[in-house]
Amino acid sequence: MGKVYERIDGRLRTFIEAQHIFFTATAPLSGDGTVNLSPKGLTGSFVILDELTVAYLDFAGSNAETVAHLRENGRITLMWCAFDGPPNIVRVHGRGEPVFRDDPRWTDLVAHFPTIDTTQHGLRAIIVVHAELIRDTCGYAVPFMTYDADRDLHAKRFAREDDASLGAYFESKEHVGVSLDGLPGLPLPLPPTPFGIADSI
Repeated sequence: MGKVYERIDGRLRTFIEAQHIFFTATAPLSGDGTVNLSPKGLTGSFVILDELTVAYLDFAGSNAETVAHLRENGRITLMWCAFDGPPNIVRVHGRGEPVFRDDPRWTDLVAHFPTIDTTQHGLRAIIVVHAELIRDTCGYAVPFMTYDADRDLHAKRFAREDDASLGAYFESKEHVGVSLDGLPGLPLPLPPTPFGIADSI
């Protein structure tokens, strides 16, 4: 019914890269802390860096639970489901870290996402995940669903923001700089976009 994989390659990689949505799960160390589960989409915002490392773009939003949990303990699980074709569920359990705009790795990492205009979405971090356990399960109960298109609402909302206004937006949100459980979230004030990134997209 299920299989454990040593690496992300071959048909497993093809399956992951074909999906239009995936889910991230994180939690604080506290036993009564808030478990977070988030859907992630937008074509081009996820990449496989190597056979054991993946990354995705963390865009503007009204909270930052994943960032906060990763800063505290690094634990994360990513999940993909087959909504068409043969049934399948793939999970990557691993350790993640948020890479922020002022990190020296930022420029090299953002270059791995050439098909998405990061200037349209208020990019605030790049989440890098190192896989420790890769496994699949049957997915027999996952329904068939069709993909029509990405929503354009996120870009419409955040394309008009510059670094200053985006930083002010984050400052105004209760759970961006601090998580629901009081953990440090997105470091504020927001560092500026590294020189040349916006012009090179």
